Amino acid sequence: MTVLAVALLALFVPAESRAAAPDRLSQLQRDVDVLRDDGITGVTARLETPDGVRTVRSGVGDLTTGQPVAADGYLRIGSTTKTFVAAVLLQLAGEGKLSLDDTVDTWLPGLVRGHGNDGHRVTLRRLLQHTSGLPDYIGDVVPDLSAAGYRANRWTTYTSRQRVALAMKHQPSFAPGAGWEYSNTNYVVLGMVIEAVTGHSWEYEVRARILRPLRLTRTRTPGDWPFLPGPHARDYQQFEPGGAMTDTTVAYLPFDADADGSMISTAADVNRFFTALMQGRLLAPAQLAEMRRTVEVPADRGFPSGTRDGLGLFWTPLSCGGGYWGHSGDGFGYLVWPATTSDGRTTVTVSLHSRPGDEGTGARQIHDVTALVDHALCSARRSPTST
Repeated sequence: MTVLAVALLALFVPAESRAAAPDRLSQLQRDVDVLRDDGITGVTARLETPDGVRTVRSGVGDLTTGQPVAADGYLRIGSTTKTFVAAVLLQLAGEGKLSLDDTVDTWLPGLVRGHGNDGHRVTLRRLLQHTSGLPDYIGDVVPDLSAAGYRANRWTTYTSRQRVALAMKHQPSFAPGAGWEYSNTNYVVLGMVIEAVTGHSWEYEVRARILRPLRLTRTRTPGDWPFLPGPHARDYQQFEPGGAMTDTTVAYLPFDADADGSMISTAADVNRFFTALMQGRLLAPAQLAEMRRTVEVPADRGFPSGTRDGLGLFWTPLSCGGGYWGHSGDGFGYLVWPATTSDGRTTVTVSLHSRPGDEGTGARQIHDVTALVDHALCSARRSPTST
C-alpha cells in the first residue's frame, strides 16, 4: 500500500481506529522482511480487514533484473486448489446429486484396486478429509529431485487415471478411516468423481459454480498449460542445501496439472474466495458445517501444532484464541498460505516465491509464515472496527 493510499484510508475509518492501521501495516512489513531475511527471494502479503486492504512486499520478483515483486501478481496456488474442488463436491451433495458417504466404486467402479486398495471401502468423505489411506502418487512422478530432474521431467503429462494407477502400485497407508495421511491422490479421484456425476470436468464445474459467480476473473484452471500469465514474480527452488536457486516458474506438469493442485490465481482472488466460503455464499449452512467438521492432524506431519482437518479446509489455532481456516499450497519454488477468520471478515494470503533445499530452513520459514498470519489476524481482532 502506498503512502497516499494509507492517507486516503484514514479519511474513511473512525478516528479511534486510525492509529491501529499504520501499526498493523508496520508489523506486516516487519514480518515479510523477516521472511526475506530467512532467504526467501520474494514475499507478498495481502491483508483484508474491515479497516481496508493492505499489501506489503519484500525481496525481489526476479533475481536477474532485481525487479520488485508484483503487488498482486499471478500465483500458482498448488493445493489451495483442493478447497475449490471440495466446495464443488459439497455443492453437489447439497443438491442431492451425490452423498459424501458414497464410495469411490459408486461412481468410478474398479478405479481404486490393487495392493490392498479397495474402492468399495473408501467414501468421498474419507477422500476429502485424507482419512482414506490411499497412497500418494507424488513420489512416482518425481524420479529425480534435482535441477536437472526438474528440467527433464517438467513437460511430462499424465491423465488423472494414470496418476491414480501409479498410486495403486503401493499399499494403502492404513485401512479407510483408521488414520490420517495427506495424499494428493484423494483429490485426483475427487476430480474424476465430479466428472462422473456432472458429465463435465472438475475445471468446468469450478469455473461455473465458483469463479464466475464470485467474479474471480484472475483465477485460472490451466490444465497442462505450464506458463504463468503476467504480471508475476519468478519462482526459485533450491534443490540441495546451499545449492543454486533454479528458476522453476514453469510448472512441473507431473504434479501441477490436476484437481489436487493446478490452479493459478492472485492474492486478491484467493482472499475473495475464502471470504465468500466462510460467509456462506458458496455453500448452504449444512454443507458448510460439514466442511468445518474436523479431525486431528497428527503432530508429526509438518503442520502447525493444533491443526485440524475439515473437508478440503484446515483449521489452525491463533495465539489470541480461536483459530483460522485455510489451505496452503506449494510446489517447486512457491508457497501460498491463505487464512481467514470464521466469519470471513479478515483474510490474509501470504505468497513466497522461493523454497529452500534444507529441511531446517524450510521449517523456520513456515514458522515465520504462521507467525505473520497470527500477528495479522490477532491484530485485526483487536482493532475497534473489527469488533
